Amino acid sequence: MGVAHLPIDQSAAALRRTSLAQRASRLFGQWGVFFRGFMEQPRMVGSIIPSSRFTVAKMLAPVDWQGCNLFVEYGPGVGTFCRPVLDRLRRDGTLIVIDTNPLYVDYLKHTIGDSRFHAVLGSAEDVEAIVKAHGFGHADYVLSGLPFSTLPDGVGPAIAAATHRVLRPGGAFLVYQFSARARDFMARHFRHIDSGFEPLNVLPCRLFWGWKRESDTA
Repeated sequence: MGVAHLPIDQSAAALRRTSLAQRASRLFGQWGVFFRGFMEQPRMVGSIIPSSRFTVAKMLAPVDWQGCNLFVEYGPGVGTFCRPVLDRLRRDGTLIVIDTNPLYVDYLKHTIGDSRFHAVLGSAEDVEAIVKAHGFGHADYVLSGLPFSTLPDGVGPAIAAATHRVLRPGGAFLVYQFSARARDFMARHFRHIDSGFEPLNVLPCRLFWGWKRESDTA
C-alpha cells in the first residue's frame, strides 16, 4: 500500500531493495535476515554486519550477572547479543528485547526458545511502559546498538532520557557505536561514563558504559 504513494522511480527502487533483501534472507539464513532488516530500515540498524564476538564479550564484561534481574536490549537484530546474555543471565532472570522491525521480532520469537526471553515490537522510547507491562519497576542493565547519529530528530535524546529513568541506581546503559556521538546523548543524564574500543569488529567499535548513581537526576 505504502509504495503506491511514492514517485514511480522511488517505488521501483523500493521494490528492488525489498526483493533483494527477501532473496538474501532465504539464501543466507540468519545473515540474510539481518541484511534484509538493514535494507528495509537502514536508519534504525547500526551496521550491515552483526557485531563480532570480541565486541560482545567486551561490552558485557562489566555486568554483575548475579545482581541482574532484568536485562533490556534495544535493536537486537537477529540476536547477536541475545544468546550470550542468556548464557550469562541467572536462571530466574529476564531478558526483554525491543525492536521496531517485525522481521527481527518474529525471527527471534521463532529461534530463541527460552522462557526468560521476551521480544517486543515497539520503540525504545517506550521502555518504561514495556518494562512495567512485564511486571518490573526498573531494569538493571540496558544495552543498545541503535545508531544514535542517524535516528530521527529527537528520538536519540528521548531514548537516553527514558533509559536513565528506567534504570535502577547502580545499573548501567551499555552502548556500542561506530561514532562517539552516542556519548553526547548519554552525558546529559549519566555523569559517570566509562569508554572502550574494540578494533576487532566491522567496523571498529566504540563502547560506552553509562552508570546511574544515587545522586543522578533525570
